[in-house]
Amino acid sequence: MNWNIALMTSVCWVFFLSMHTSQAQQIRGIVHELESSQKLPAVLVKNLRTNEKTETDSEGNFRIGGQLNDYLTFAQAGYEIDTAFIYEAGVQRIYLVRDQKSIVIDEVIVSRLTDSRLVAEIEKAKKDGQVVDASQNRGGMRLSPSRLFGRQSKMARKNLTLLLTEQSNRKIDRLFSNQAIRAIVPLNDTELPLFREQFRPTLEFLQTASPEDFRIYVLDAYSKFKSE
Repeated sequence: MNWNIALMTSVCWVFFLSMHTSQAQQIRGIVHELESSQKLPAVLVKNLRTNEKTETDSEGNFRIGGQLNDYLTFAQAGYEIDTAFIYEAGVQRIYLVRDQKSIVIDEVIVSRLTDSRLVAEIEKAKKDGQVVDASQNRGGMRLSPSRLFGRQSKMARKNLTLLLTEQSNRKIDRLFSNQAIRAIVPLNDTELPLFREQFRPTLEFLQTASPEDFRIYVLDAYSKFKSE
């Protein structure tokens, strides 16, 4: 009889530990739009450690394999891609920000261009927007009125400005990243996108700042952010 009780106790403990381990290996959450708090379906969720992917259901819920200290990315057309650091158990609430930076050139959304395609488009815009001709027959350089005032050339110069801005923004975002900020200050998923947008530094600062300069900048910005 005692042997049976011991066996049943052992089985119960194995079942309990199995259930506990199973739950610990799952990350659950809900994805909302930041401004409206509307729950977002069909958001692509990816665990950067395991490369496992899933999508939110019609109510914005998701469940994906993972554990504490994992990073999850969230992507959906029309919203900025965001990354969440899983630092505590429980239901994760993720808030996505609408993409206000979508720039369209020749029916192509600039934010969707790969880096190499973006470089190619910049070079093309530079060439199409040139206002000076280099002529061997006439010698030296000469101003071209048709290029200066032509519609195609003017559009190319406007596009060039937008393309260069997008390229600069990408460089800033890679340095002023969620991971880099969260390594210094404890911002949650709701606060982080607002903080990044409000205190976005210049590319010149990020390229010249030392790690300590960056740390001081983030701490100072965090102090201002919390006092507002």
